[in-house]
Amino acid sequence: MSRRYPPVSLIGAPTDIGAGDRGALMGPDALRIAGLGEALAARGVDVADRGNLDGPRNPWLGPVDGYRHLDQVVAWNRTVMEAVAAELRDGRLPILMGGDHCLGIGSITAVANHCRATGKQLRVLWLDAHADFNTHEVTPSGNIHGMPVACLCGIGPDVLTSLGGSVPSVAAAQVRQIGIRSVDEGEKRLVKEHGLDVYDMRYIDEVGMKRTMEEALAGVDADTHLHVSFDVDFLDPSIAPGVGTTVPGGPNYREAQLVMEMIADSGRLGSLDIVELNPMLDTRNQTARLAVDLVESLFGKSTLMRD
Repeated sequence: MSRRYPPVSLIGAPTDIGAGDRGALMGPDALRIAGLGEALAARGVDVADRGNLDGPRNPWLGPVDGYRHLDQVVAWNRTVMEAVAAELRDGRLPILMGGDHCLGIGSITAVANHCRATGKQLRVLWLDAHADFNTHEVTPSGNIHGMPVACLCGIGPDVLTSLGGSVPSVAAAQVRQIGIRSVDEGEKRLVKEHGLDVYDMRYIDEVGMKRTMEEALAGVDADTHLHVSFDVDFLDPSIAPGVGTTVPGGPNYREAQLVMEMIADSGRLGSLDIVELNPMLDTRNQTARLAVDLVESLFGKSTLMRD
């Protein structure tokens, strides 16, 4: 490999506490079975598997005041935040293996605090079928995995928006959302009001993935910490069925590979979430294996040697 990567730490967060379907709690072990650690090690990356974090069980209750399992979501995100922060302090690149996407609150809060402490500029690439910008007032379900971006931008319950001590944890201008194709009605208004930078599938269809990624990565430089939050439902369900919230019309295999390769080319990847993988809904672990394949591209795998 021509590029050197910092040592990587795999952190499992086995919970479906914020989701509407059971099963994402098995995501970390599905990624391990698919060979994530071994694939990165084969690329010359120093990999340490920190095992699985522990947190409250899923009580599988209905929403209270517009939120499902708020106390448990807070507990899991605090644990994730502390684990990710510890790896960043040690100069390692944390890979959070979810678990559902509510965990992005804790993960990105830790990264944002790290950037403030080190003087880095944060850029978040949110790869997802959904904008995840709901609030308790507009959510149709109360599932907090539909709210993490709003919470990170300071919109939500205090126990989540102030998780890391700074409100908001990130500014909407630091986030680029790619692959979006499902936004709830009330959520659309909030996305527009707060100026979220969204590259939805119509835009990608019109201009192509290469130009989309060039725009999403514009301004990224040596002072940038790039965090990728990869919800597996970003991918078209024809190639990635193992998710609880499939939405047709997502990026195909080659488009997804281009996304990862262009992120790798930036040389600025500093942290990663892999979330919403649900082995109960998968076929012979094919979605986990595809996720591993794509993460390899994030770490420099390409068809030819490139400068």
